[in-house]
Formats: sequence, structure tokens, C-alpha cells
Amino acid sequence: MRKKDMYIEIMDTTLRDGEQTSGVSYTATEKLNIAKMLLEEVKVDRIEIASARISDGEYEAALKILKWGKDNNYLDRIEILGFVDDNRSLDWIHKAGGKVINLLCKGSLKHVQGQLRKSPEEHVADIKKALAHAETLGIKVNVYFEDWSNGMRNSPEYVFFLTHALKDEKIARFMLPDTLGVLNPDEAFSYMKQMVDKFPGLHFDLHAHNDYDLSVANCFAGVKAGAAGLHVTVNGLGERAGNTPLSSVVAMLKDHLQVNFSVDEAKLVGVSKLVEVFSGIGVPKNKPVVGEHVFTQTCGVHADGDNKGNLYHNELIPERFGRSRKYALGKTSGNASIKKNLEELGIELDPESLRRVTQRVVELGDKKENISTEDLPYIISDVLGREAVAEKIKIRNYYSSHVYNLKPVSTLSIEIDGKVYEATSTGDGQYDAFMQAVKSIYDQLGKKLPQLTDYEISIPPGGRTDAFVETIITWELDEWVFKTRGFESDQQAAAITATLKMLNLVESKVKA
Repeated sequence: MRKKDMYIEIMDTTLRDGEQTSGVSYTATEKLNIAKMLLEEVKVDRIEIASARISDGEYEAALKILKWGKDNNYLDRIEILGFVDDNRSLDWIHKAGGKVINLLCKGSLKHVQGQLRKSPEEHVADIKKALAHAETLGIKVNVYFEDWSNGMRNSPEYVFFLTHALKDEKIARFMLPDTLGVLNPDEAFSYMKQMVDKFPGLHFDLHAHNDYDLSVANCFAGVKAGAAGLHVTVNGLGERAGNTPLSSVVAMLKDHLQVNFSVDEAKLVGVSKLVEVFSGIGVPKNKPVVGEHVFTQTCGVHADGDNKGNLYHNELIPERFGRSRKYALGKTSGNASIKKNLEELGIELDPESLRRVTQRVVELGDKKENISTEDLPYIISDVLGREAVAEKIKIRNYYSSHVYNLKPVSTLSIEIDGKVYEATSTGDGQYDAFMQAVKSIYDQLGKKLPQLTDYEISIPPGGRTDAFVETIITWELDEWVFKTRGFESDQQAAAITATLKMLNLVESKVKA
């Protein structure tokens, strides 16, 4: 086990290796914003932002990020992948204003002979020429040993030859990739330990891939064996099965190895959401640390245990990551789960009423209906005949139209506290036009609307055109994040039903 005073560097390669995810391509502005958040807020040690000579767009993004880095004293923490290519990569990086190259060398004999068609000695000579040119340009060098894991499996004598040939050169870090994601933890430990023992004065990073879903475990083993740094991506993005997820590595380092690192855990969810939006790759709801459901207890027994001393908590406390624990509503809910959710809404029920509401929630769960905390007032109203949320707002009428090559238009008639208001607005879509009409009325009244942060549509499989549509919308008002649901035969009608629930919840201040 590592000593508690040991520091592990975190290098994030979301903008380089992460962008190799199929279908992902960031704009220069998106890359800049991700880079800023990673360095300024998340506080990773280094970021890898691009591959040299790939495209004009890659160069434009590198220019933007490097200029910002220079202006804000981050330039030595911004790295670019380059190649042993007669100095063309180095000149590209120098022209863009970069100061650090991650030089891609061949870490297995198979790659040297099969891809480069060169001998190990010739490859070393080419690398040293690149190192000399980097020094003349004032560019610092880290080296990647591409396919290092297979090199250690099949040609360790070559890996040791290469490392020995470069150990006295001006190289800051030797970065050891499991390029094809083939390692298991035993191998990761053994191979890293051999490198550390044979070359004790060198700094080694481990760059893991997740083909066998072992990347975090391999990082754990690598650090135990002596790795001084780890490479990660936000949300585990990367080609094939992806890279090692930043959030999982940070939690593992803190809770299982008790080592020091720079990352601010409270910022992990924020950067995850930013990358999710820019990449278009959704985060699985059960993804550790950042997934929507990972701090949600489903079983009523768990809620009961938490009421009696947090019996079902572990070290992954949601508050560490700026989140809170939830208790799911469904067929496994018990009185304790319902009570936890009612507390969040500020609603109290007598034992018999609580039992009846719980029974109804279980019935709905048996029918596979999604139930949110914000649905409870309506369930209470249905089961107990009491008005848990006053319907101060009613939609009297609405009309939407969409004509080819014209913006959608929506006309709305809405009743608020007995008074009727009307508005007509355009939008980017029919629902957006409806929301713009609502906003214009609320602006007149000086009322604040929540921000829509997520919009989910669910249609039963089978391809029927008359199928019901479930729309779940996530809203945020100040620090209150909540969901409302609509279930109708029409998508827009389902969204409007969910929106009407939101308006009444906000109006009645149920949260308070």
C-alpha cells in the first residue's frame, strides 16, 4: 500500500484521446471551455488537448487553448500528442504556441518492426533527433511507449532496452499505455513494478483502456506498484470501450489508496455534465459517482436502515460530490421511502394515510410507471381526496402550428389565481413556442420560471403510431432540482402536462 503522503498526478486526455470516441468532435470553443473547467475548477494537474498535424480544426482549437493557457499561466500544463516524424509534429506544436509534447514512441518490438519497419536502434536514433530538436524549440518532452502492455508481455527486453536508451535524456515523464486494453490488475502491478524497480529515478504514468472493464482496477494496481501518474478522461470517453473515468479514479485514490491528489471532487459532476452535452454521449444512469441513480436507494429496507443510523451508507457520500441521497419510488418502496420523499416536499401524513399512499405507489411501480418525488402530491390528492398541491394555474386552451419553412407558433390561454392571460409566441419547435408564450406571461407578472435542464421521451417499443408518450422534464430553480411527468397520446401534450405540474408546484411553493 502507498504512503499517505504520496502524490499522484492526474492527466486528463478528454480533449485528445476522449475525442477519439466514435461520433465525437468538439468545436474549438467547446474544447476551450472544457480545458478551462478541467484546469481552473476540477484542478487536474495536466491536460492533453490535441494530436499534432491532424486537421485545421485541431490547430485552431490548440491555438485558442494555448493562448488562454499562456495568458493564465497554465502553458506548462497543456500537452499535445506528437509523433517521431522528422520534426513535423514539433514544428506544428511550436507554431501553435505549445510548450509540451507527448512524443509517441513504439513500446513493443512488434510495432517497431511491423509498423515502422525499423530496428530498435534506428528507432532510438530517430527519437533522440526529435529530443534534440525539441530542446532547440524550448519544448518539454514526455514520451508515450505505445503498446507498452503488449511489449511487456511479449518483448520485455525491448522495453527495457528502449527505456535504458532514453533514461538520461531530458524527458520529464515516461507514459506507459495499455493501448489495446489487454491488461488485468496482476499484470498491471507486475509490469509497472518491473519498470519502477529497474529505473527508480524515472517518473512513470499509466494510461489504461477499459476493454475488459478493468481500467480503474489496473490504475489501482499501477499506483500500488509505483506509478506516479494516471491518465483519465471525463465520463471514460475514448475509442472502443473508452479510457479510465476521471471520477472513478479520484474516488478510488481517496478511499482505497489514501494518496494525495489535486482534483476537487465537488466539481466532478459539473464537468461530467459539460462533456456530456458537448460530446452528445449520455452518461449511464448507473455510472459510479456521476450517474443519475448512483446515490438513489431503491429498496424500502434501505430507507428504513438509513432512518435508523445510516446503515446503508458507504464512504461514497453524495455530499462529497455536490449531490444528495435520494429514495426511489416504485414497487419496492416502503413507508420509510415514502416518508423520506415527503420530508423533501415538506408534507406530513398520519400513519394510515402514509400506508395508503405507499400502497398506491407500489401498485404504480408494478405497472412499470416512473414515479418522482414531485408526483407524490398528485398521488396524495388521488388516494386521499385532499389537495396536496393547489391547482392555482390551469391551461384553458392552447393552439400550436408548424408550417414548412416557417417558425412554429403557439397561442396560449392560461388561468392564474382566477385571472386569464393570453399570449402568442414563436419558437424553435412547437413546445419551445409554447414555453415562450408562458415566459412572456410570466415576465409581465414578474414571476420566475425554472430552467429546463433535461427532457426525456419514452415511447413503448413496437412502432405503433398510436402509442402513449411519457415525457419527463427536469427543472432547476435556484438550488431546487426536480422532475415532472406527463403521460399522453401526443408528445407535445405530454410535455405540456409535465409543464403544468411544474407551474403549480412552483406556484404552491411545495418545496418550502
